[in-house]
Amino acid sequence: MLVSGKFFFQIVCILVMLSVVAGCQPAQITTTLVVPVETSAAFPSQTPFQPQPPTLQAVTPTPTPTPHFIRFLGFQEGVPEKLRQQISLVDDTAWAEKVETSDLILSPLSEQIEGSATWVYALVAPFDTIQDEISSEALTALWHGETSSGWENVQLYLSKSTHAMLESLWGPGNETFLRIASDFEDLISQTWANQPSLAIVPFEELDPRWKVLRIDGLSPLQKTFAANNYFLTTYFYWIGQEPGKLPELPVTNRIEDKLTVITMTGVTALVRATGFMMDKYGVTFPGEDIQGWMNEADFTHVSNEVSFDPTCPAQDPNQQGLRFCSRPEYIELLEFVGVDIVELTGNHLMDFRPESLPYTMELYRQRGWTTFGGGENIEVASQPGFIEHNGNRFALLGCNPAGPGGDWAGPGNPGTQPCDWDAFRQQIRELTDQGYLVIATLQYAESYSATPGPQQVADFRSLSEAGAVIVSGSQAHFPQGFEFLNGKLIHYGLGNLFFDQMDYPVVGTRREFLDRHIFYDGRHISTELLTALLENYARPRPMTTEERQVFLQNIFSASGW
Repeated sequence: MLVSGKFFFQIVCILVMLSVVAGCQPAQITTTLVVPVETSAAFPSQTPFQPQPPTLQAVTPTPTPTPHFIRFLGFQEGVPEKLRQQISLVDDTAWAEKVETSDLILSPLSEQIEGSATWVYALVAPFDTIQDEISSEALTALWHGETSSGWENVQLYLSKSTHAMLESLWGPGNETFLRIASDFEDLISQTWANQPSLAIVPFEELDPRWKVLRIDGLSPLQKTFAANNYFLTTYFYWIGQEPGKLPELPVTNRIEDKLTVITMTGVTALVRATGFMMDKYGVTFPGEDIQGWMNEADFTHVSNEVSFDPTCPAQDPNQQGLRFCSRPEYIELLEFVGVDIVELTGNHLMDFRPESLPYTMELYRQRGWTTFGGGENIEVASQPGFIEHNGNRFALLGCNPAGPGGDWAGPGNPGTQPCDWDAFRQQIRELTDQGYLVIATLQYAESYSATPGPQQVADFRSLSEAGAVIVSGSQAHFPQGFEFLNGKLIHYGLGNLFFDQMDYPVVGTRREFLDRHIFYDGRHISTELLTALLENYARPRPMTTEERQVFLQNIFSASGW
């Protein structure tokens, strides 16, 4: 059949259009699944394909690692060594190799904040320094190179650490007055060798060879000390912005519960004119001006040289003989001034009658007082007096080398302990080895001289060399000088406490020392010298500033200083 040209053209156009439309449709994909066919001998079989849903498994996403920060800690140069030693690291902290790379730096602060360490420093001078105190203004002026009255030409000694601490708080010091010591012993030797001198040290570094000076009337040796009111209290805390747990800091370097104060005194003899004044003005009359001094201590010592006796007559101020006794009611004076330690080395204990000392011992026991150096027999007399307080353990020992022989205890008679020197020194060594702070006292021969004689020096030194931290002369009616032997204190004689020698038989018997010994954390750290002058044959009073300065100058000169 013949097709016209026009019709042919139309057919071609239709086919082209169908082709275009077909090209626009999605391609149809035929998937062929090959299913395994199980064939049996009898019947070939075929299982139709049944699509199964996919098995889903829980997928634990891999966490993005959180950065683990280690905070590096450092110390400013002014942080004291004792404080550094008490810091333990906590999690995520480490010590930096250099302070410059630290995230947190332990630094001194002028004000307390929560969690900071309170560190107490002390202003000290050689023990033979006459001045007792300085104002904070004068001390600050000295730091900046300005002198004040009484402190001309003085040099201020510091460890490198303390110097850095003060510079961070006070600014640069004047090098004209400042000296840096190489170590602790250098600090002590330099201050003694280059007087007038001062030093500033942390409280835990105090040493009895130094005198602690008050600043604005305050001293860290006071029992009522308040650190926040004291000029040389510094605070330490971490400086930096990193959050998180910080190492705990020690609260303070001056812990009240580690402190013990023992005040020791010289001769007490409640007889003759002293007893007469007690009968006339009241039993507590002799102690009323110094009661505060004596009661402030944790323990107060007297060397009561005379026994009490219920048959003792009224006291005669003009008594000619030296056969003494004290009326029993006089013990109220010892209670009034806070006595709790009684030394029994006095050479008048057996004056009146043999029954007097056992009677006296019973009075002391009833009051719970510690006794040493004498007793009902030699066994009791040789026993130390033991005290434990705030972690400090004391053994007090005393003997009487002067006699008289009738005053010494024996196996069956009361009295004082005679000095068997070898046995006495061995006892000191053994107690020292057991961890006791041994205080040894002697009722030595009287000399009425501020300078001890050669034999007295040798005997006292032998007790110090045996281990006694303090050796004290209880015999002296005339106060005597001092010595430090290997850093330990020897006081050759304190003078009277309650006795009627008004510059008799020589001028100077009115002058008195009360030695206030301070112990901290198992060490003797300081001795404060309280000075008194006897009035009215019975009543010591604190010396005036002028009286005290003259007295100290005389005694320090007699000490060879």
